[in-house]
Amino acid sequence: MSDSAAIRSFKTGQFWQAGGWHADGLLGVDAGGRLVEPVATSAESLGAWVLPGMPNLHSHAFQRAMAGLAERKGRADDSFWSWRETMYAFAAAIGPDELRAIATQLYVEMLKAGYTQVCEFHYLHHQPDGTPYAQPEAMSLVLIEAAREAGIALTLLPVLYISGGFDGRALTARQRRFGHTVDGYLRLLETLRRHESEGVRVGIALHSLRAVPERAMREVLASDVARTCPIHIHIAEQIGEVQDCLATRGARPVEWLFDHAEVDARWCLVHATHLTTVEAARIARSGAVAGLCPTTEANLGDGLFPLADYLDAGGTLGIGSDSHISISPVEELRWLEYGQRLHTRHRNIAARREGDSVGETLWRATLHGGARASGLPVGELREGTRADLIVLDESSPLLAARDTRSVLDSFLFAGNTPLVRDVMVAGRWLVRDFRHHDEERIAARYHSAVTALAAQ
Repeated sequence: MSDSAAIRSFKTGQFWQAGGWHADGLLGVDAGGRLVEPVATSAESLGAWVLPGMPNLHSHAFQRAMAGLAERKGRADDSFWSWRETMYAFAAAIGPDELRAIATQLYVEMLKAGYTQVCEFHYLHHQPDGTPYAQPEAMSLVLIEAAREAGIALTLLPVLYISGGFDGRALTARQRRFGHTVDGYLRLLETLRRHESEGVRVGIALHSLRAVPERAMREVLASDVARTCPIHIHIAEQIGEVQDCLATRGARPVEWLFDHAEVDARWCLVHATHLTTVEAARIARSGAVAGLCPTTEANLGDGLFPLADYLDAGGTLGIGSDSHISISPVEELRWLEYGQRLHTRHRNIAARREGDSVGETLWRATLHGGARASGLPVGELREGTRADLIVLDESSPLLAARDTRSVLDSFLFAGNTPLVRDVMVAGRWLVRDFRHHDEERIAARYHSAVTALAAQ
């Protein structure tokens, strides 16, 4: 039971709850940063438009510092695989200090864009030559420190990475710092779980089917920790991956996974770009989340997710900024919809019924899916969930004369002017009037770190 004396009350114009707008809301926040029944009749005004903060279900924090560095033409068949070589070279220079500086800056940028929770898919475990740090969990701990410093909530997903391909080949020299044995990986999970708190959750990440042999996958999924925590995996992102899986395992990646693992609502299948109709339906029925990263998938030339089929099957989805070529839930959702429009040559694809709003459909769906993938009580403004919310700038010309039928569509589709004015996480104001409370110091440290990296 919350101490009524410690409850703060906030009033809203319109606030988003249970998938729709509600007028003249009154929200209570307890000392632990959870939403509770308000107790005061007088309350601080939040603003005209209040939304739950968006969970970001897929992040590789270190890649933020290389955004824009892989945009020169290389081979004629430039693709994900050629981009990956650039990424490996960049990753080799990053140690704990650099990672903390990059991640903290990234998390501040996420908050200012409207993300209040991040799932960090983390595989920079060891020193560049593959030797473990004296404290094997050192690189994971700096991500926890970065999230706490910025104020964002974190689902830390240390990655199991064993092999360099479906054929079981050894990791390359550039991949060795990612690698673990199953026993070493399970020890890492147990160590990191001791650092869990109200704003930090630890889950499992299997890098991909090509990087995790079947036996290793089975051993990890049979562990005690796997029974209750989120489980994320890259899957079916590129055509080449699908072809290699067919050649070595006799099935497509999603098909194979469902035939060899108990895929349920704990799972987040990241990308899942290249699916058959049957595979899309299996994901939808399982309750797993399709983790879509439209700006990264576009940047890498991966392909387009079968959105209409998946939504029609009742599938759950969320969004992530992945490589951080963009850090904006608005742009992720805009690209998700616009990619489908370009492909089908029709409009308003995500809205499956006549009269439905595309913006509302996408925001509602990705709040729900992102919350499920994070394993944390987020994504809604109701009693018992964490007080993670964003306040839109009601004074912006982009929102002038907008009502509940049009405000989310305008937020997502009416330009690039920042509209997230204020951001609260766990009852704590982190962004007020578009500024994070510690952004200057964090940005200065980031600038020093990336300048030093560039000089190497």
